[in-house]
Amino acid sequence: MTAPLIDPFQRRIDYLRVSVTDRCDFRCVYCMSEDMTFLPKKELLTLEELDRMCSAFVKMGVEKLRITGGEPLVRRNIMTFFRAMSRHLESGALKELTLTTNGSQLHRFAQDLYDCGVRRVNISLDTIDEDKFAKITRWGALKNVLRGIDAAQAAGLRVKINAVALKGINEPELIQITQWCAERDMDLTWIEVMPMGDLGNEDRLDQYWSLKDLRKSLAEHYTLNELEERTGGPARYVQLQETGQKIGFITPLTHNFCESCNRVRLTCTGQLYMCLGQEDDADLRSALRGSESDRPLEEAIRAAIRLKPKGHDFDYSRQAVDGQMSRHMSHTGG
Repeated sequence: MTAPLIDPFQRRIDYLRVSVTDRCDFRCVYCMSEDMTFLPKKELLTLEELDRMCSAFVKMGVEKLRITGGEPLVRRNIMTFFRAMSRHLESGALKELTLTTNGSQLHRFAQDLYDCGVRRVNISLDTIDEDKFAKITRWGALKNVLRGIDAAQAAGLRVKINAVALKGINEPELIQITQWCAERDMDLTWIEVMPMGDLGNEDRLDQYWSLKDLRKSLAEHYTLNELEERTGGPARYVQLQETGQKIGFITPLTHNFCESCNRVRLTCTGQLYMCLGQEDDADLRSALRGSESDRPLEEAIRAAIRLKPKGHDFDYSRQAVDGQMSRHMSHTGG
């Protein structure tokens, strides 16, 4: 049961993204509807169950663990879980423990995260304009995120900004955001908006800004040097010659990055999604709760990995959101 996790296409699965909650203190227009109905708390894995689940994956060769949500730092007593996971860093079984956050609560937890072995965080931030930020997040305050960035850098955490490319919204800020990140020594990754969940009046085709166009605009102001670097994720990177910073592009729609996929996603209810862009999932919660032994859980994990598909079906090319997922991104894990 300690053999590596290998999918049907001979890809080694060594990266697990774990959503610890579907709740969030923002209501970003591309992620949630404003009037969200969240999961009953009894359906969520407890922190102890999350520990047991993640530890099983680590035992089977997962070396990178990214904690997501919703917003992971709004989960009560979440640092208990981070402290538990730090033992796998100390043993050497886990090479990286990190998280993706909206930054709103980071000022409270930055030092504790560093003390648990976290060395870098991804902060989702699509604009540095206060009015636009309020419009995009609906409930968020930009000043809280900026305070979180300050706290993270003061604690020694490396910060990367993740920005969703939103046509007509943050298009005019492309160069401003790039320069702001350069001045703060932060790398920046742009992400194409993905068709996840029913957002009511939010039109994905209106939001969609191709990263081909974004990159072309960026090249009009900077010299882009291609990088061969891969971090195990879907991003492709360039380095800006003028600033030295690294810019990433995650393009699930204009470029399918599935051929090298090494990750799976665990929801806060114990569902394992083998692909972000497919509806197939495996119920690991039943295996976890059904036995005090980890063997049924480990067998369920291996059975799920054997069903991992070759790739996703996201497609905007026909002016329709083909491959749209019915679940919200906050449920799957950002």
